[in-house]
Amino acid sequence: MSSLSAQFPRETDQQGSFVRQPSRFLDRVCPHGTTNYSAEAGRYVLYVSYACPWAHRVILTRHLKRLEDVVPMVVVNPYRDERGWGFGDPVGSETEPYEGFRFLAEAYAIADPAYNGRVTVPTMWDLQTRTIVCNESALMMRMLDTGFDAFTDVRLDLRPESQIPELDALEGRIYDAVNDGVYRCGFAGTQEAYDEAVAALFGMLDELDERLVTRRYLMGSAITEADWRLFTTLIRFDPIYVGHFKTNLRRIADYANLGPYLRDLYQQPGIAETVRVDEIKIHYYTTHRQLNPSGVIPAGPVLDWDAPHDRERLV
Repeated sequence: MSSLSAQFPRETDQQGSFVRQPSRFLDRVCPHGTTNYSAEAGRYVLYVSYACPWAHRVILTRHLKRLEDVVPMVVVNPYRDERGWGFGDPVGSETEPYEGFRFLAEAYAIADPAYNGRVTVPTMWDLQTRTIVCNESALMMRMLDTGFDAFTDVRLDLRPESQIPELDALEGRIYDAVNDGVYRCGFAGTQEAYDEAVAALFGMLDELDERLVTRRYLMGSAITEADWRLFTTLIRFDPIYVGHFKTNLRRIADYANLGPYLRDLYQQPGIAETVRVDEIKIHYYTTHRQLNPSGVIPAGPVLDWDAPHDRERLV
């Protein structure tokens, strides 16, 4: 059987499987001055998209830590063309307010003139040294969770020390099968690659649904970073991935525990305001023209994430 290229040909292997490019920038902001990037209010800018699940993780953490006045955020246009993520509507028509970029690729060119990979969100930019600190969402979540504690009185403890080994192992499995797994389904270039990815995806979703029978959240009675890392994929699953990425064995709404669990997280204070379904739809259905050549954006589905969830009874 012949193999078709995914949307990003350099991220497709010989078997037709989607292989995500590694993050290029992996530095850290440190509150104690042990790295080149000390925690300072107003020094760093987050370039994000409300459409992107990886950027959504960082948007959530910034909100939960009440860092809106400490770490400014600039939102790119949800539509991404061959020029990459851009600012303004239409894309590239306006500049962002700090460096005057019209496209995020300009920041990458300054940070690494030899960079030839895909430009991604989220990206953390240092206004002082004019370079990219990090473009890895998991690292940025942790930096925002603990790196700027001097500027906020919110303490989340998203990575309880006693749970770190189990937490890391679970997050790794969720990343492979679910977070990245939906993309491996959607961008599969062969039937074999798709079949493998969709089996792993729903095998993990079934396992998570069973895990949530007796516990409110993935690690127990308290929300951890694993829940938010999963949330940004689950919230896009029924409106986008079921149809667009062919992950249609079951919807999240069909699961006895994952469905209410998703509503529980969505109903946490301020979280609904970070979920912009219109921008999510614009991005997926107009950007991935190989999957949706017409660019037509579907009207549905109708979803009710505000419905009662009855998860409070679990510990």
